[in-house]
Amino acid sequence: MFNSKKLTHSLKIKVKHMKFNLALETFPTLRCYALLSAVIFILNACTTTVPNLTVTSPDGNVSLVMGNDNGKISYALSSEGKQLVHASELSILAERPTAKILGSSLHSEDTTWQPVWGQFSEIRNHYNELVVTIDLDGIPAKLYARAYDNGIGFRYELEGYANGTPANFYCEYNLNSTDILYCPAGEGTPFGPSSIAEVGALAKQPKLMMPLVIESSAQVNLSFLESDLVVAPEFGVIKFTYDQAKEALISSNKTKLTAEKTTTPWRVILINDKPGDLVTNTVPLNLATPNKIADPSWIQPGKTMWDWRVHGYTTKDGFTYGIDTESYIRFIDFAAEKGIEYFLIDDSWYTKVTKGHFEISEKFDIEKVSKYAHDKGVKLILYYDRHKGSYGDEALFPYYKSLGMSGIKYGFMGTNVSFTSAAIQNSAENHLLIDFHDSPVPFTGIERTYPNAITKEYCHAQQDSRRAFTPETFIKMALINAIQGPLDMNNGNFDLIGINNGSRQKGPKKQHSYFSTVASEAARTLIIYSGLVCIPDAPEAYREKSDLFEFIEKMPVGKWDESKVLHAKMGEYISTARRHGEEWFIGSVYNQKGGTLQIELDFLKEDQKYSVTYYEDTPETHCKTNPEAYNVITEIVSKGELITAKMAPGGGHCMWIRPVTI
Repeated sequence: MFNSKKLTHSLKIKVKHMKFNLALETFPTLRCYALLSAVIFILNACTTTVPNLTVTSPDGNVSLVMGNDNGKISYALSSEGKQLVHASELSILAERPTAKILGSSLHSEDTTWQPVWGQFSEIRNHYNELVVTIDLDGIPAKLYARAYDNGIGFRYELEGYANGTPANFYCEYNLNSTDILYCPAGEGTPFGPSSIAEVGALAKQPKLMMPLVIESSAQVNLSFLESDLVVAPEFGVIKFTYDQAKEALISSNKTKLTAEKTTTPWRVILINDKPGDLVTNTVPLNLATPNKIADPSWIQPGKTMWDWRVHGYTTKDGFTYGIDTESYIRFIDFAAEKGIEYFLIDDSWYTKVTKGHFEISEKFDIEKVSKYAHDKGVKLILYYDRHKGSYGDEALFPYYKSLGMSGIKYGFMGTNVSFTSAAIQNSAENHLLIDFHDSPVPFTGIERTYPNAITKEYCHAQQDSRRAFTPETFIKMALINAIQGPLDMNNGNFDLIGINNGSRQKGPKKQHSYFSTVASEAARTLIIYSGLVCIPDAPEAYREKSDLFEFIEKMPVGKWDESKVLHAKMGEYISTARRHGEEWFIGSVYNQKGGTLQIELDFLKEDQKYSVTYYEDTPETHCKTNPEAYNVITEIVSKGELITAKMAPGGGHCMWIRPVTI
């Protein structure tokens, strides 16, 4: 039998505008058969449509088939022989001109690179790529299709359209009607679960935000998103809709082409057997433009104290936190004591902004605080709110630099991609980290290109909008919103009773509506990936539970060598493990039903003893009635042991594992 997997030589034959790669078996007994088949194939091609083009992943499991029928380009996606996306159209120009495949080529890459910070210290970039040359009513274009072992990407390259030609990167996703869909919903609970058929039947279509998550009927998990938007910000954020006529999901980006040459962002489809693996999938990062900052040594991930949610908190010695110098000194002292790298001063440190001038609150001595932080080895990040007046962005970032700031938290940027892209680059030029507030642009992969883009609130941050934040919402966001990149979610509240009793000026709008446990809060700081972990409670709240705070204190944010999601089920539970050197940190949380997860320590080294500290709920802990009860226990473990992580309703479980030195 003819075995295509043994073919080792290639013959390239062109007929008019068509190019075919035909493999010849090196063995003489098959050479005549292959040549005869080639001749028949070429003769048929002269009188029929262009045959399908296929690119497979390096491991051979993912197959992407490109077609060209009736003047349209289509793709179909399968994994391990299971159809995931049926034939679906791709196009790039708004008028949808006739598209004809002229030729194709195939190449592979297998390299590794080191991110400045992230979930991994080294990332493998291994793919096969099909480059298709297309005629669009007489003007050539290129379509790139990359296949990875756990995902694919599409991108167009256009030349000769610098006259304002309307463009629309259009992509269909023809799924099975029983596939289940989820997606973010801004600061609300994520949308879903809803079958594709149910979405199509809704009288009012929901706002489908990136990234979409699909639980496929083929028993795999998909995510639809984009990457490398920074190369063409004029396309705007990807938009998803459901087309009733086509009975398919649609994504699009519309713009007018003005550059002589345009490279679009990547359309991305992630493919993983387990839902948690979508969060650690590196395909979007591999598709992003490599680091553009020549010397990124000044970019340091870490933890930050934050004042905003502490306002109104009164300590046992009678001090009440507010927007003032003495409050900030207390935060800085605690940060220096615990090795916390940053302190974030949020809104209202200034009263008015005009172009070129800030009027600073009379309660805030910015020079004193800046010098005090510098002397203590703590870096400062300042908030900026465009709603209060425009300083002028060209002057904003140099001004922050002149104040000795290390970063900016930018509020109310809006969804203007070009404006956001410029802010990232301007902050980089002034050696400032940037953290985006309030439903920012989901710039997937930007932390590779501009690693100073340290995090963003593309989620319901803790207590934001002063609505209730449930364990179920947290778990959904950890498995949906987090796919697009690092999140600033503000986890880690320890004074849960006080917050629920209304002791804070900016606590939940409704008292006793914030359901969590302190062990869960600690676990959440690890589960949510970010280059800047913002912990929102008062120093006194952390000192009172210093044995629990140890888990956060010891956690090396953004400097992970390895990350993996051990268990995950949408809306029910998630357990994440991250390694730094020889140490492992594991965080698990459960919904309001509570439950147990079995954590097998199969990732530890043989013949090595480890000390593990558990930070966990007690039998009496409950997210509504007894949220601050916890235990801290230390014991010795070895590779292969099975740990039962028992969690209260709305509870959590943490583990810090490190080698025992003999």
